[in-house]
Amino acid sequence: MIALKPNLFTTATGPHAAISDDDQQAFVALRRMVPTLEAFWDAEDVEQDEIDEIVGRLNKHWPRLFGLLLELYGNQWDFFYHLEQTLMTLVRGWRLRDESLRRDDRNRINNPDWYQSELLVGGALYVDLFSENLGKLKDQIPYFQNLGLTYLHLMPLFAVRPGNNDGGYAISNYRSVDPRVGTIEDLRSLADALREAGILLVLDFVFNHTADDHYWAQQAQSGNREYQNFYFLFPDRTIPDQYERTLREIFPTVRRGSFTWHDSMQRWVWTTFNSFQWDLNYRNPDVFNAMLSEMLFIANTGVDLLRLDAVAFIWKQMGTMCENLPEAHKIIQAFNACARIAAPGLVFKSEAIVHPDEVIKYVSPEECQTSYNPTMMALLWESLATRDTKLLRRSLTRRHKLPAHTTWVNYLRCHDDIGWTFDDDDAAALGISAYHHRQFLNAFYTGQFEGSFARGVPFQHNIETGDMRISGTLASLAGLEQAIELERDDLKELAIRRILLLNASMLSIGGIPLIYLGEEWGAMNDYDFVKDPAKAGDTRWVHRPKMQWKFLDELGDDGSIRARIFRSLQKLITIRKNTPAFAGLEMELIETQSPHLLSYVRSNASNRVIVVSNFSEYPQTIDSNRLRTAGMGRFFEDLYTGETITTKSDVHLEPYQFLWLHRV
Repeated sequence: MIALKPNLFTTATGPHAAISDDDQQAFVALRRMVPTLEAFWDAEDVEQDEIDEIVGRLNKHWPRLFGLLLELYGNQWDFFYHLEQTLMTLVRGWRLRDESLRRDDRNRINNPDWYQSELLVGGALYVDLFSENLGKLKDQIPYFQNLGLTYLHLMPLFAVRPGNNDGGYAISNYRSVDPRVGTIEDLRSLADALREAGILLVLDFVFNHTADDHYWAQQAQSGNREYQNFYFLFPDRTIPDQYERTLREIFPTVRRGSFTWHDSMQRWVWTTFNSFQWDLNYRNPDVFNAMLSEMLFIANTGVDLLRLDAVAFIWKQMGTMCENLPEAHKIIQAFNACARIAAPGLVFKSEAIVHPDEVIKYVSPEECQTSYNPTMMALLWESLATRDTKLLRRSLTRRHKLPAHTTWVNYLRCHDDIGWTFDDDDAAALGISAYHHRQFLNAFYTGQFEGSFARGVPFQHNIETGDMRISGTLASLAGLEQAIELERDDLKELAIRRILLLNASMLSIGGIPLIYLGEEWGAMNDYDFVKDPAKAGDTRWVHRPKMQWKFLDELGDDGSIRARIFRSLQKLITIRKNTPAFAGLEMELIETQSPHLLSYVRSNASNRVIVVSNFSEYPQTIDSNRLRTAGMGRFFEDLYTGETITTKSDVHLEPYQFLWLHRV
């Protein structure tokens, strides 16, 4: 048996360094569990160098994890039992980690900003809609490489309940792939192939809720008290009614309130989203440990990034909205500390579609290292509708910067709807009524505003509050669907320019760009979703069309709109990946003196690029002096067109034109 040295767990930085009382308490608790660890090493025949590696991580990260768990669960009479369960879940998960993943872990520990690279360009897809199954998806790796992708997010693919499953977010089994798309072995095989091709794999960690047919939920329904405590169950409406006073409705057109009556249990179940998605009770440490085990299982399939779904909702507190509570952050931070111990190459991506100030609170090296950027997405669309960038510029000034070692994931469209998540105070400072502006944007992007080019579809229109979100593909929202319907070549040209302008902004602003695949071809709304009873009540399916592989046949057709969009996006991606200035988040806005223009400088130690974008269908001009000052030069090359731009006189931009200017 390999024995651990008695003083092995003493401090995170060395045996002679000062140690706080809190850390001392953490290491005392850890040392008491050494016999359990030694028994595990012995039973698993673990090599000494492996032990040294995991012990080093425990020394570094255990105090933080212990402190978080103590805050969350220290009032539990059996806290130290649960603490030992957490420790053993970690070492078992680490032990099951493939050697190729461990190599990535070591490399990424030594390169903590690896996900800040300009080489990262992402794509997101539903496996069944894109390629039918995981085996065929592996065959499409050359397609991803040809487009230039280095990051692939597969929308939820684990086993789900039959019928409506919220697009894969009602999970029945975290360790089984939906048999319609393959098996866990297929997923591991795909992960290996992607790693060989230099493409990161991203999967969802749906940890706020399970499906109502998950094993835990089934046990709860059978009367098992242990598993009933995994959820929020109430015998009558007394407590639910008290909670409801401060909760908002997420899907008001589907159901009212946040609780669902379960007839066989004679209980009200907390269901924030759909009635078949049961919220997990993270006040119960058994839930944390159970979900930790599921998280590490998913990580060990070969995942590089985990998208943490619905992070804002995971803690409940009477008298609050039960969103963005401090304990929710602590839960995520605890999962983060666990990952640093058992799978340190794993990175978290936050999905928090909430107030912009709350979005940023989830982003830190100790919580989620990356985050969706819903505010920028919404404000890019807002700028297109208004032809005015002032609200976008104000938001970028106040909210673009993030803590060191973190970054945004920027997107234009995704599987979800568009919500107008700008800050009301930002709007008020610019003389904009936030409520009325959202009403305008809803009208504009559903085509109800005179002069609109958009063909969006309402999602979850709450008649009482006026709240509404927008469904639709990038091309349909940008005017291509309307232009084709009207058979207007001039409108088609403007729509294509809008599409390219938005993509150029996403690829250059700072962060990881993420394309919802199909958009590279200008995919338009698929209204046939209403023919499927499982989808008909959810308009988000309008922007989840099936991939049309016949589009590839058009690549040789110079007159094809789809081919033009694809080749243009492919070119933009190639330029980004060859431009070091596009790494990281460093960005400085340039004052343009025009409400229609957005301009900024991206730079690093050896590279500097000026971006200028025209969000109007009319020509615009930018003062050449501003470009000379920002670019520290008089002559520039547009990286996209190859054209030389001189600043002898003011620089003109055509409708919806963008410039990526590099000094020559």
